[in-house]
Amino acid sequence: MDEDRFNIELRKFLKEVGVTSQREIERVARDGLVPGGKLKLRMTLTAENAPLEHVVERTISLGEDTGEPG
Repeated sequence: MDEDRFNIELRKFLKEVGVTSQREIERVARDGLVPGGKLKLRMTLTAENAPLEHVVERTISLGEDTGEPG
């Protein structure tokens, strides 16, 4: 395995995932499609040809005042 090539390809993939995911999250927030001012996110990474399943979950605030102490 060519480590340099692998790292370049991996970084390209992660950049694409990050940029496109951020755009979609911003779109639903901007369009007012998130009730309660908090967005529950889940990202699942899988591979078709390898035993890979990695899940990241997080709830993020949209910065709106929900009446809860911060």
